[in-house]
Amino acid sequence: MTTFQFDLVSPEKLLFSDEVEQVDVPGAEGDFGVFAGHAPMVSMVRPGILTVRAGGSEQKIVVLGGFAEVSAKGLTVLADIASSVEDLDRVALAAQIKAAEERIAQMEQGSALDKEIWRLDHFKTVQMQLTGTAMH
Repeated sequence: MTTFQFDLVSPEKLLFSDEVEQVDVPGAEGDFGVFAGHAPMVSMVRPGILTVRAGGSEQKIVVLGGFAEVSAKGLTVLADIASSVEDLDRVALAAQIKAAEERIAQMEQGSALDKEIWRLDHFKTVQMQLTGTAMH
């Protein structure tokens, strides 16, 4: 299978840089898969599980927002926060969810509330994926 360059960058460091066969990205408007030769595009990344396939193996990485850019050079994901599934601090994720729920309880109706609820739903989806049987 044809490969392409994939770079995953967080504010702290370069987390992944290698040739891969496929990357499935949790896009803001739905998950999308990237293969070699994919059309150029830019997408927001929602909180979710990014899956990297290379050399017959699969690696799952939790991303909590950011941007993805597909270009002729490959795929670059600039993640707000990224961690391997094994290394993710699940207690911190639960605390983030609780804090968001408390913020939402105090907010007035409007687009800011809608955006916070949207983000909370995605954090809860990540938490569910990490604790569900599909990830074991």
